[in-house]
Amino acid sequence: MISRWSDAEARASVERYAESGEDVALRVYTSRLIGGDASLVLHGGGNTSVKTMARDLLGEELAAIHVKGSGWDLGSIEPAGLPGLHLERLLRLRRLDALSDEAMVNQLRTNLFDAAAPTPSVETLLHAFLPAKFIDHSHADCFLALTDRTDGDSVLAEVLGDAVAIVPYVMPGFALAKRAAEIAEENPGKIGLALAKHGLFTWGESARESYERHIELIDRAERWLAQNTRRSLTISVSSAWGDSVERAEDLAARIAPLLRRRVAEATGDPDRPWRLLIVEHSATEEILEVCASQELAAFADSNPLTPDHVIRTKPRALVIEPPTSDDDSEWALAIDRSIEGFSARYRDYFALGTGARGPKKPLDPFPRVVYVPGVGRFTVGATRKDARIAADIADHTLTTKRRIFESGGVYEALPDLDLFDLEYWSLEQAKLGQGVEKPLARQVAVVTGAAGAIGAGIAMELLAAGAHVALLDRDAAALARLLERLATRFGKAAIEGVPSDVTDERSLSQAFDQVARRFGGVDIVVPNAGIAHSAPLDRLTLDDWRRVQEVNSTGVFLTVREGVRRLRAQGTGGSIILISSKNVAAPGAEFGAYSASKAAASQLAKVAALELAKDGVRVNSIAPDAIFGDANTPSGLWREVGPDRAASRGMKMEDLPDFYRQRSLLKVPLLAQHVGRAVVFYAARSTPTTGSTLPVDGGLSETFSR
Repeated sequence: MISRWSDAEARASVERYAESGEDVALRVYTSRLIGGDASLVLHGGGNTSVKTMARDLLGEELAAIHVKGSGWDLGSIEPAGLPGLHLERLLRLRRLDALSDEAMVNQLRTNLFDAAAPTPSVETLLHAFLPAKFIDHSHADCFLALTDRTDGDSVLAEVLGDAVAIVPYVMPGFALAKRAAEIAEENPGKIGLALAKHGLFTWGESARESYERHIELIDRAERWLAQNTRRSLTISVSSAWGDSVERAEDLAARIAPLLRRRVAEATGDPDRPWRLLIVEHSATEEILEVCASQELAAFADSNPLTPDHVIRTKPRALVIEPPTSDDDSEWALAIDRSIEGFSARYRDYFALGTGARGPKKPLDPFPRVVYVPGVGRFTVGATRKDARIAADIADHTLTTKRRIFESGGVYEALPDLDLFDLEYWSLEQAKLGQGVEKPLARQVAVVTGAAGAIGAGIAMELLAAGAHVALLDRDAAALARLLERLATRFGKAAIEGVPSDVTDERSLSQAFDQVARRFGGVDIVVPNAGIAHSAPLDRLTLDDWRRVQEVNSTGVFLTVREGVRRLRAQGTGGSIILISSKNVAAPGAEFGAYSASKAAASQLAKVAALELAKDGVRVNSIAPDAIFGDANTPSGLWREVGPDRAASRGMKMEDLPDFYRQRSLLKVPLLAQHVGRAVVFYAARSTPTTGSTLPVDGGLSETFSR
């Protein structure tokens, strides 16, 4: 590892953040250098600080410390992410014999210069008690490969010599801050501390000195590991069911819904019977290699590299051994047995913890990281973002445990009780139950024709309601534009774009496979793709008739059929919400192909409602009138048929929206978001309804139910 310090970039940071002062500006710069390297810190991990002077409202200078605040990532930190605190007041706390976590956090907030600032890191006192001006802390993979082993102290001495003092493991908080400061004082002349199972601290009187000392020590660790490869993984016979990335992905699409079903909790609520989780699959050649090794079981069954990882990954990973028969029922049985065994062990772990520490509110007992030989790795979370964080940590965990093994070491993790203390830390427990989840949180929706006006509106409302959304459309360019627009507002993790043609069985099946690999399954299916054609019956060609039927009727059938197969495999109920049309109840002249195709699809939805009620799947339809879209996503349907419809009424195309608005009882414009809100109403299962049709037409008497 080499230093990425640049004098020019450092000066630019000082100029950019001049109002915050040079010390904070340089602290931002080197924090980003550390945070931008995933081998050093993961997902907001690590922290940095600087001691400087601040001026209060009376103009008096005060000793201050700026330290990373909660919710900020070192890789993108700004001065606001380094809240300032009264240093002298914090230093006085060292006189105490003990300080609870809650009292410590209260002291941190009490001593902020800005009451609106983020809560400082729980390691603020550790930074404060160490006397150096600049302090850097990382959880570098290669450093943990030196410390998390039975011979860690001797290896550290060999690799880092007298550069650092070693701090035995102490849970983060006041006790660790005091112990680290004492050891630093007992070992003058060191440039840092090696915290067992926790990472590396370095310091210096300048931002550059502290940062480059950090990089130098990490470089020593990397070089030692590279020069001490003594053995390799023992590769077993390849799985009978998968020996390539392509085959692994095929298997994963079948297995993911079975796994997602098994990590769902029954709620007892008939409207929302399951508390779901998102499941994401990954199968790289490296993952498949480790999955095929005899060492996988030991890697998976040993505790995390650092205790804070337990919050994301649980104490251990799960290995599911493939069945002897490549049959879905056999896979389901293997998954059920494995998850039950894991859950039982987790309950024992919880009982151990509560027996020693007192009552706690239990978390769910399901794994967050699952390995399947021949298939790869699945990660689990309340959101796909959570699942991806677990995946990143799992990647780094496997790499580090493998490097310990290959360098001849024996991995040594913290005992369960130390992990329990972190997983059930009062500061984490206090967060449980805070906030109310959005109505479609943890659910996965598939929307066909997503790049069109109505599809985009549906996607927007589903995302706003908390759903993860897979957008299917055959127009890849339009789909990419929509993805970019939605990601700006909702982030990328909750959205998946899948080019797909609803009239092509293989294309549609592959699209649902991709959704299964990315999210674990599907809960909401919205057949929305549709086209139109305007012509009187005597001039309607057979080709145009078939073209409209192929998309609007056959395409809906294929989408519903694929959705039914996936929903039944997952076994947690769900919703199918068909985007029908006002034309089913009130067809229009010269709209024969469209009206007939929509009527056929509407009838199919009613049949599906009859068939799927026993599976807990509700099937309903939405019947909008004309939706013209907006500047971002104009309606392709109206672009095609609008000119003819306008001409038949003797008006200009631009007059059509007002014509449709005026003909309704409410005389309001109909927007794609209105259709989207109707979809959310059904998807949220707000009423026990199936087989119904909800008009979104502003009020048309000819569509009134009779």
